[in-house]
Amino acid sequence: YGLILKAAETDTNVIIYGETGSGKDLVAKAIHEYSARKGNYVPVNCGAIPASLFESELFGYEDGAFTGARRRGKAGFFELANEGTLFLDEIGELDLDLQVKLLRVIQEGEVTRIGGTKTLHVDVRIIAATNRDLWQQVQEGKFRQDLYYRLNVINIEVPPLRERRDDVIPLAVHFIEKYNQKYSKHKELSMELGKILRSLDWLGNIRELENLIENMVVLVQRDVLYPEDLP
Repeated sequence: YGLILKAAETDTNVIIYGETGSGKDLVAKAIHEYSARKGNYVPVNCGAIPASLFESELFGYEDGAFTGARRRGKAGFFELANEGTLFLDEIGELDLDLQVKLLRVIQEGEVTRIGGTKTLHVDVRIIAATNRDLWQQVQEGKFRQDLYYRLNVINIEVPPLRERRDDVIPLAVHFIEKYNQKYSKHKELSMELGKILRSLDWLGNIRELENLIENMVVLVQRDVLYPEDLP
């Protein structure tokens, strides 16, 4: 928590390391929300967008830039995150060609839409996240060393949930409240179930816990959740 607050006080780029589902996105959003940046928080999953589309999504495009382009063009992620934060999740999956273009924007603070000629100044703070060993990828030639150093000004390691057992109960309660509101339910966590949740290994981390809680909130008939309600 202290490192999140320190990172929020600056505008430097951050890399968050941690297993899949360990809550790297929550850390990134917390850094943005505690910061003085007034712009949008724009999350992007680098592994979920095909490489052929990623450049147009990242930088935007003008009308008629390519077949199927939206009329009047479209703002890219950098424009949307201007004066805010761009969260690049799974940065280790980014294509090398796109890494070059990303580095150029970070260095110059300017972006040009595909098919356009106008250069736009952008003030964007980059927070990246990965479950990979980025330095190992640099050694293997799969990740650019210059981009690595640009992003890795502050690095934060998010431990897996099995190493943060004191966080399990507060997270479970948070997710129960979240899904109570979503599904108009009134579920509560019993002490007995809390003890069991705290003892589990959570190989899927926070994402696994959240899915489990949503399952019980939706399917269990009574309002108090007990160990026998575990799916």
